[in-house]
Amino acid sequence: MYSPVTAEEAVKVIKSNDRVYVQAAAAAPQSLVKAMSARHEELKNVEICHLHTEGEAPYSNPELKDSFHVNSFFIGKNVRHTLKEGNGSYTPVFLSELPLLFKRNIIDLDVALIHVSVPDRHGYCSLGVSVEATLAAIDNAKIVIAQINKYMPRTHGAGIIHISEIDQFVEHHEPLPSHDALPPNEVEAKIGEYVASLIEDRSTLQMGIGSIPNAVLARLTNHKDLGLHTEMFSDGVIDLILKDVINGNYKEINRGRALATFLIGSQKLYDYVDDNPFIEMRASNYTNDVSIIKQNPKMVAINSAIEVDVTGQVCADSIGAHMYSGVGGQMDFIRGASLSEGGKAIIALPSVTRNGISRIVPSLKPGAGVVTTRSHVHYVVTEFGVASLYGKTIKERIKALVNIAHPDHREEIDKAYFEMIGC
Repeated sequence: MYSPVTAEEAVKVIKSNDRVYVQAAAAAPQSLVKAMSARHEELKNVEICHLHTEGEAPYSNPELKDSFHVNSFFIGKNVRHTLKEGNGSYTPVFLSELPLLFKRNIIDLDVALIHVSVPDRHGYCSLGVSVEATLAAIDNAKIVIAQINKYMPRTHGAGIIHISEIDQFVEHHEPLPSHDALPPNEVEAKIGEYVASLIEDRSTLQMGIGSIPNAVLARLTNHKDLGLHTEMFSDGVIDLILKDVINGNYKEINRGRALATFLIGSQKLYDYVDDNPFIEMRASNYTNDVSIIKQNPKMVAINSAIEVDVTGQVCADSIGAHMYSGVGGQMDFIRGASLSEGGKAIIALPSVTRNGISRIVPSLKPGAGVVTTRSHVHYVVTEFGVASLYGKTIKERIKALVNIAHPDHREEIDKAYFEMIGC
């Protein structure tokens, strides 16, 4: 039987100059994060590594920069300010390769802070709604500290660890950070309609969280025999699973199961995945492995972007040189879908920002990162239609992308590009 301690006692093992990994997304262990941050007067130069996390991140407070430095593998809203304030950095890495940074000792970890379900009668806990690189972090870290939480769903798949693999236990029961799905606006609904028109029966889907993915899912109720192989999903898939629209019967990989590496959504989602064998959670070096993804026929990858230039280059991680999010798994799935038999790689985005600035541009902003190259994208979708780019010349791409830009910007985009190249 495990012997729990307080969060304050557990984090005393963290020392100055340590590197600490925090489990991602809705599984960030809040009690441990807060207790660690409260020790800021005792600690110096502790590096906190993680992907996007939900909830609070008090260690990212610029006033604590002598104590903590954030190293983000994917930048979330709660730590985005650290890049500007100087107490944070970003490490570019494909989500498929993040576990390898730990496995190959490229990034050594001193402590892993994880969040698990209550152990079963055999002593096994579940990593619940986030597996991603956590298994690799557990194997690599010198010390593993777990928050045990009755609200953490027990999910099936690879994220099962025995209590003996954990060095310190803290019992702290609190609901996970949750997000209720918002209805799509008119623009998002139109994009969803166009994207859904590209999806055939018996396709396997990858999509993320947000209004556009939900708008796509809302248009799939009459489809048949869809599969789900994705890095993450949210509430929008539940109704389609219950209606047998998503059943995974024609997937090649993990047939008859929905595959993901982390989940973010409402309490309804967390209740649905609890002890549900249809949902299989795996590490990101499996879910996002191109060689595995491509084995699913009709694999459809649906991803977003910050801006797309008229040749098809996709910036999805920065606004100019200012890092905003990260590489994540976009290229993993874009490439996997491209290599899949009958697969489709889709970038979907509104034609303009909230301030009316065009997101279809003659050239990417100076310093902008190319997350997906012009040779990888099959389709770009806005509320004004679908641009089919695969196998098309640069001139054909320019015409297709200008046609789906906002009408107020089409002429200037076309003109600016040809002035830029001098013809």
